[in-house]
Amino acid sequence: MRPTVQCLAPGGFFSRSLEEFKRLSQFAIKLEGLSSPRKPFPLVRFDTAEDLKQCKKMSDKDIGGFSTVNFDHHPVTQTEPAHARFHGTISTQLPHNQPHVQRTGYAGFRTLEQGRTIFGQSFWDVSLYGYLALQFKSDGRKYFINVQTDSIVPTDIHQHLLHSKTPGEWETVLIKWNEFVRTNHGQVVEPQREMLTQKVRTVGISLIDRIPGPYDLSIGNIWATNATEEDDILQRAPGDLQGLPVGSLRRGDYNRKVGRRDSVQEEPERDITETTR
Repeated sequence: MRPTVQCLAPGGFFSRSLEEFKRLSQFAIKLEGLSSPRKPFPLVRFDTAEDLKQCKKMSDKDIGGFSTVNFDHHPVTQTEPAHARFHGTISTQLPHNQPHVQRTGYAGFRTLEQGRTIFGQSFWDVSLYGYLALQFKSDGRKYFINVQTDSIVPTDIHQHLLHSKTPGEWETVLIKWNEFVRTNHGQVVEPQREMLTQKVRTVGISLIDRIPGPYDLSIGNIWATNATEEDDILQRAPGDLQGLPVGSLRRGDYNRKVGRRDSVQEEPERDITETTR
């Protein structure tokens, strides 16, 4: 069997397998399983326009609705980090020729699944990290962060409100993995099982408030972290910070400790439209 160009290309089967082998080798060499990692674990970066290809955008337009979704790249400037801009218009208008569609008014995006390697299906293992961190600039609307894992129920999605304290300005939020709420087909599910953080399939964001009109959300880095002084992404994070644990340090100022600002405890609505498939 001769390897194809697609297999050898970046993101191809053999390329993914090599990256997974490197990751597992470093894990063994550094004995990372014996202690909590101090460096960040990048999940999503938008450094270049090519990085947008790692994401899939969605809206009710997929079922005949009229909401729009755009996903644009913006390079780094003196005032802003490199980021993706998720924007468009929400419409609750129902399609006339599809009577089975009874609910519209949502949009979202998520990362693509990482594909298979010679070691099997590839996942993000964030079990040694305490937080999901995200850089964003919001218009103040009610967005949700969505995490999909390789759970027994494949349609389960874990969600958390992306709360903005300073709309129109860059912020960084740290969310504990156990603060996410398990949902299925738009409904909160009981019992609330612990998230399978060893096997994270995708990460995404959705807007499901069903309020007609424009929306605009900018996303920088998304990463797993233990909020240490060796997290260079966190140290450079622009704007306000939410969810830092007591004793965390940032921006290289190792003599000044930043007190905890608890991440949002608000529970997601119990009528959550499924937008992550």
